[in-house]
Amino acid sequence: MVEIKKLTGFIGAELSGVNLNGAFPADALTQHLGAHGVLVIRDQHLSRDAQKNVTQIFGPLMRLPYITPMVDDPDVIAVLKEAHETAGGVFGGEWHSDFSFLQNPPAGSILNAVELPEFGGDTVFACQSKAYETLPSYLRDFVDTHDCIHIGKPYGVKYAPPQTERSSASIQMTRGDPHADDETVHPSVLRDPTTGRQALFVNPIYTTRFEGLTDTQSAPLLDQIYKHCTRPDFSYRHRWQAGDVLIWDNRMTLHYATNDYAGQRRLLYRTTFGGKRPVRA
Repeated sequence: MVEIKKLTGFIGAELSGVNLNGAFPADALTQHLGAHGVLVIRDQHLSRDAQKNVTQIFGPLMRLPYITPMVDDPDVIAVLKEAHETAGGVFGGEWHSDFSFLQNPPAGSILNAVELPEFGGDTVFACQSKAYETLPSYLRDFVDTHDCIHIGKPYGVKYAPPQTERSSASIQMTRGDPHADDETVHPSVLRDPTTGRQALFVNPIYTTRFEGLTDTQSAPLLDQIYKHCTRPDFSYRHRWQAGDVLIWDNRMTLHYATNDYAGQRRLLYRTTFGGKRPVRA
């Protein structure tokens, strides 16, 4: 029997009574993900094949651009930082929605914890439906009527990050691609097609401006929105344990990888699932 325990007031739930290595309740998993945005299932120790099977109940497996997958499995990314990689940033080390600059961004992803540091390396998630619901009215009115522009900043030319801020070399990325600077327009507010909930869809890594405004004109508004939508009130901080499986809705949440475990090795396997193009609220 599946049991569920909320992890915070607005985001995240831990499921027990689930064995993802065997027969599992697919309908219940999709339902709970829609309700909570982030699901945590402990002590699973999934093989990569089992992880891919779980991923496909939420949507088709999606291969991400610009990130080199595992040599023997192009559907899986090894989210790895070696102990000797003590300088520079970490993969995902800023609030973001994964690859929001794509025409059809990922619907969600799964992380499967394999090897963890003694301390640190948490991942933080923020509920963007609650963030939208509690926006000051003048900001909510604005995002309701203005689309946003997204580009692939870390992979392009115009906004390429300095070397000192780039993530560890264990995760190989394609950089300097001028096509990553191409602008993609998305609604600033999405509606989940299943639950009907509305959520903000802007993030500091990939969103550059509002349509019809310049970067400079957009910056004060985006700064206010970012400060609001990443409040601790709307957030869940996951402290990893080996064997954890964590599933998140990429369009209804933001997430952030902490970089506080220098000198220790950390390895998680990541798979991603696609979906229909984002729906305007």
